[in-house]
Parts: sequence; structure tokens; C-alpha cells
Amino acid sequence: MPKMKTHSGAAKRFRKTGTGKIKRGQAKMRHILTSKDTKTKRKLGASAFVSDADYHKVSRMIPYA
Repeated sequence: MPKMKTHSGAAKRFRKTGTGKIKRGQAKMRHILTSKDTKTKRKLGASAFVSDADYHKVSRMIPYA
């Protein structure tokens, strides 16, 4: 059986933690930041985890992470 290919777009966006969870960045932090509240920008700067509903789909895209 051939090796599985890593989805290169997913590899740039997701990282696997030591416990097996998948970390992701938050959206809406690229532009138009002047109209966003300081509290919102601070919260969006932190990383988050992939939801349980999307975990299987994302983990298939990064098989060797």
C-alpha cells in the first residue's frame, strides 16, 4: 500500500499536541483590525482546538503529524 499524502494546506494550519488533540489558529485576525475591540483581538490571538465533529476529518489530512 502506498504512503498517504499529507494535505499541505492542513499541515500549515494544524499541529498535533502531545495528548493527541489538534491545535488550530483563530479566524478574523488578518485585516480590518481597527474596527475590532481590543478584547476581541486579544482573544482571537490565542490558539484553539479542533472540535470533536471535525477531528476525524482533520486528522486524516495530517496522518504523520
